[in-house]
Amino acid sequence: MPLPSLRPATARRPRRGVKARRRTELGLMLGAGGIVVATYVLMILGETSKVPSDVVPLLVAILALGGVAHLANRILVPDASAVVLPIVFLLNGLGYVMISRIDLALAKDYAPLQAAWTAIGVAAYVFTLVVVRRSRDLDRYRYLVLTAGIAMLLLPLVPGIGANIYGARLWIHVGSIEFQPVELAKILLCIFFASYFVDKRELLTIPTARLGNRLVVDPRPLVPIVLAWGFAILVMSLEHDIGFSALLFTLFIGMLWVTTGRTGYLVFGIVLFAIGAYVTTKYFSQTHIRIETWLDPWKYASGQGLQLVQSWYALGSGGIAGTGLGLGSGAYLIPVAWTDFIFAVIGEEMGLLGGTMVIVAFLLLSGAGLRIAQTARSEFAKLTAAGLTLIIGLQAFFIIGGIIRLLPLTGITLPFVSYGGSALVANYVLIAVLMRISDEGTAAADAAEQEAYDREQERRRQLIAGNA
Repeated sequence: MPLPSLRPATARRPRRGVKARRRTELGLMLGAGGIVVATYVLMILGETSKVPSDVVPLLVAILALGGVAHLANRILVPDASAVVLPIVFLLNGLGYVMISRIDLALAKDYAPLQAAWTAIGVAAYVFTLVVVRRSRDLDRYRYLVLTAGIAMLLLPLVPGIGANIYGARLWIHVGSIEFQPVELAKILLCIFFASYFVDKRELLTIPTARLGNRLVVDPRPLVPIVLAWGFAILVMSLEHDIGFSALLFTLFIGMLWVTTGRTGYLVFGIVLFAIGAYVTTKYFSQTHIRIETWLDPWKYASGQGLQLVQSWYALGSGGIAGTGLGLGSGAYLIPVAWTDFIFAVIGEEMGLLGGTMVIVAFLLLSGAGLRIAQTARSEFAKLTAAGLTLIIGLQAFFIIGGIIRLLPLTGITLPFVSYGGSALVANYVLIAVLMRISDEGTAAADAAEQEAYDREQERRRQLIAGNA
């Protein structure tokens, strides 16, 4: 006689993990929304000493956008990670609050535009989840993705379309809309790198060519990818943007190392970086100025170094707990603070604690991305998830490191926090691809767990039947 408490072998184990993940995500998003609204209220109180009249509309907008993204996850990626989207919404919301703070200080109107771009970003997130139903579809169209990425890089160089803003030719004009196609290009190139590296993994890892009496890795498979990478770097140099050039270079070397695990490629990358740094510093004026400003910002405090110097004063006056939301001076004194230097405004008004919170959020987001890469269903998905995570993590590291003088200033925006429509939309697309990979990997893991559970139940049934 089987025990009454024993589940029959034919019973399916309930997938409690799916509902639990989405409930966790919903709770975290409500918590993130509460933090954003509370921060906004404190900022307005600090600036005007009055409770803001638009708190309810702001709360409704946050709940609406968060609800749309959450419902899309429930329907399209029910098995995906529960922590990625809440972290993204927290960073996006804090960025909106600080942009609103700068608007009040300088009588600007960037916050409404940022809100509109956030809505477009959420729409792009949902659209990407609808279109990309399987990650392997991206692998199938490898060279089409490469062509689209190169086209995105070249668009700003087309006369009549491209525009030079702040010394970099990264924008294109379509009517009254300005857009940075390089933001999408970095995602497309990441996908191409992942597809190519996975296809050539054995050739890139196992020594097959003979050099004297030794076997070495055949360098020929690297030639096409190095040419594509070199072309991308050349285009970025012509567009006078060292930030994205550094990002593409680091992404390329990082993904190559993740694919092969060979430290020789890291050494190769360091050598290439040293050569590139020397050449660009010597022959490209923008790179030379940034290096000089990094080495001695006080010498250029009235010109190129003004942003850095003012940001350090702001960070210094913030101390541990900050001057208080709406009470700092960095929003007034740091030039173009709403883009590259928004972290300095956060560090002043929210102090070391607020700045640390932002850094920890990016660390958690990067950790979640690497976890998704570990559990991905295929080698292509693993490498794509790792590359997309590198993009987010490196961007945050480059810009924060530039503000605190750990690195030369690159001019890359802080993901989800800085003002910028094209960057915000592209980053939501990136997160959508990451969530698709997470959904596939977690679903496969759940299926394997279910199979193991069923085997164990069958073993117990047979054991009890034999003892009966």
